[in-house]
Amino acid sequence: MKLMRLELFLVLLLVNLIGGDEHNHIYEDKEEVVLWMNTVGPYHNRQETYSYFSLPFCRGTKLDIGHYHETLGEALQGVELELSGLDIDFKGDMPKKEACVVELSKEHYQAFVYAVKNHYWYQMYIDDLPIWGIVGEIDESGDAYYIWTHKKFDIGWNGKQIVDVNLTSEAKVKLAPNIKIPFTYEVKWHKSNVLYKDRFDKYLDPNFFQHRIHWFSIFNSFMMVIFLVGLVSMILMRTLRKDYARYSKDDDLDDMERDLGDEYGWKQVHGDVFRPATNPILFSALIGSGYQIMIVSLCVISLAIVGELYTERGSMLSTAIFVYAATSPINGFFGGGLYARMGGKMWIKQMFIGAFIVPAVVCGTAFFINFIAIYYHASRAIPFGTMVAVTCICLFIILPLNLVGTVIGRNVSGQPDYPCRINAVPRPIPEKKWFMEPSVIVFLGGILPFGSIFIEMYFIFTSFWAYKIYYVYGFMLLVLLILCIVTVCVTIVCTYFLLNAEDYRWQWTSFLSAASTSGYVYLYSFYYFFFKTKMYGLFQTTFYFGYMALFSLSLGIMCGTVGFIGTNIFVRKIYSTVKID
Repeated sequence: MKLMRLELFLVLLLVNLIGGDEHNHIYEDKEEVVLWMNTVGPYHNRQETYSYFSLPFCRGTKLDIGHYHETLGEALQGVELELSGLDIDFKGDMPKKEACVVELSKEHYQAFVYAVKNHYWYQMYIDDLPIWGIVGEIDESGDAYYIWTHKKFDIGWNGKQIVDVNLTSEAKVKLAPNIKIPFTYEVKWHKSNVLYKDRFDKYLDPNFFQHRIHWFSIFNSFMMVIFLVGLVSMILMRTLRKDYARYSKDDDLDDMERDLGDEYGWKQVHGDVFRPATNPILFSALIGSGYQIMIVSLCVISLAIVGELYTERGSMLSTAIFVYAATSPINGFFGGGLYARMGGKMWIKQMFIGAFIVPAVVCGTAFFINFIAIYYHASRAIPFGTMVAVTCICLFIILPLNLVGTVIGRNVSGQPDYPCRINAVPRPIPEKKWFMEPSVIVFLGGILPFGSIFIEMYFIFTSFWAYKIYYVYGFMLLVLLILCIVTVCVTIVCTYFLLNAEDYRWQWTSFLSAASTSGYVYLYSFYYFFFKTKMYGLFQTTFYFGYMALFSLSLGIMCGTVGFIGTNIFVRKIYSTVKID
């Protein structure tokens, strides 16, 4: 008997591979169309989802076959597609038909009542098009609970493709213990003028994402960029011109006059400004990771603009993982090269830390949240096989590619090429006013960059934590470029003030002052959680703040790297144009 079932399964699989289906989205008349049941969960806790059949729904009469995740992104996002068992054929109308019958035991009754009280909704897929429905509703008196028992599918077709799906829930039945509830469905097909490439447009919300406030925020951020660039150029050019004139005058004085003179400013630390940063292994690992995160962000956003990745389940996350793994040599090249220029000798240790610092934090946080998801039996729980796959990607793809990049970086850009020699003995750092301290500069450095992305953060948060599909990746790319420009301008100004106070600890200060933008983003996430969402419970709270911490950390590493890159160019430029005796 088992052998016959196995043969039947293989035959069905072969038929699906040969014929048209949801993989190529081409169907012949009367060909099978699969309705996949995905998840069910409370409306106000979007991320808290469970398997559809965790509620006592029943399956249809069709043969139950196993479904395996097609992509890594689907598995990581908790997409658990299960066969509905409903018989649907392409262009074949189906009159009202009984799918199955559920006999409500006391436990089943309580499960449905709990779902109705918590406004549970469910998600399904037909040909990769999402469909949403509500489990039931509460009577106006609040004493009676009803469940929808009839699903009416209205499916639009254009040529040999499905371009539209709508669900209407009908036939309320009052819940009570020890009753039998028949679940029915019907299917209506109609010809549609919607083109296949436009079939996902109905799920988008242009009134929300292309609202005037969104355009205004982009314009406002753009004006901030023009203002900052102009301000930095004017102030620094005028100030540096005076500094150059003063230092040129000092060069014409003899040694006694120079000793009696009142020398001060950034020139005095020329022998220490290129001294290696403290903890160079960690610093170079963060810089290398920041380069990689920036490249990954640009690539994924560009691919989302060109390929509309948001229209397919898990494609965005799968693409990000693939691009991150493929760009590992960038991490090793810039991180390993920087560490070599700083005179580091433990390059293997640096390579391991650079390769795993971001994946270790991400996987550690995700696996911790995963334990809570397993406890709640939520669909967000990551399967063990997926954990093994992610570990293999880190060990057998990211690490070797990072090693290659490190070796190349050390050989190509590993030689120090500083415009000033480094003194053997560090110069003492003089006392300065409190607002010139690196800790204060770090605290204030992220305010303007955060202001430039504040509105965009609201749209991104709403798309991820609420029921919006983010699709305006052109806006995101523009905001990312604005963020980079503002960050560079702010960190250059902060570094100039620091060096002018004769404090040469600019590497970590420039990195952390730019990275502090992520701290303001994380603080904003607290405001969003308490005032813009209705989330509750341990699982949802942990999920929200855990993944928001990862998002903020990645943003901070990226911004810190951008700030350091701009500041490094600035520092090299000003010290290479001054005559140093």
